[in-house]
Amino acid sequence: MDGTADPTVVIVPGLRDHVADHWQTLLAERLPQVRTVPPLEHDKLSLSTRIAALDAVLDEVTGPVYLVAHSAGVMITVHWARSATRPVRAALLATPPDLESALPAGYPASAELDAGGWLPIPRRRLPFPSVVAASTNDPLASYRRVSGMAEAWGARLVDIGEVGHLNPASGYGSWPHGERLLDQLMDTWVPMAGEATR
Repeated sequence: MDGTADPTVVIVPGLRDHVADHWQTLLAERLPQVRTVPPLEHDKLSLSTRIAALDAVLDEVTGPVYLVAHSAGVMITVHWARSATRPVRAALLATPPDLESALPAGYPASAELDAGGWLPIPRRRLPFPSVVAASTNDPLASYRRVSGMAEAWGARLVDIGEVGHLNPASGYGSWPHGERLLDQLMDTWVPMAGEATR
């Protein structure tokens, strides 16, 4: 396959999976070529099951890929990247949670996350360009902690302001800034010598 293949955006949701009025769902409805990692029916807190679900979607995609991850989907992506054999062009990583700190009520406890394989948070440079979109008042992670994650991953950090956890509970909904960030990633991608489309 030549390098002119249209790219596919793969949406990596967080632990809540598919939410009808979530910005990822709304974004997927507007993209010409998109796949979304489907909800899990079992082992919802198993990181290895989540990674396998992402791999299954990627195995079905021919041509170049961009990832758009939110919340725990960011953690799935960075864990997946440690042993990924399928290249991706770039990733938009929005509001990663600080799973190494206690989360608010209603979210999994640290012991559950540890048992599911989520800890510790990977801090290795990602093998693809990435942007971390960080909220300044996210109840699931301080800006300082997210800034440290972005630095470790070699990602460009973007301050997206006081948007909470960037979910419907925080008032989002449509997120036009995210679409612009994704467009920027696609527009600035430069192929490396000899790079294949897959």
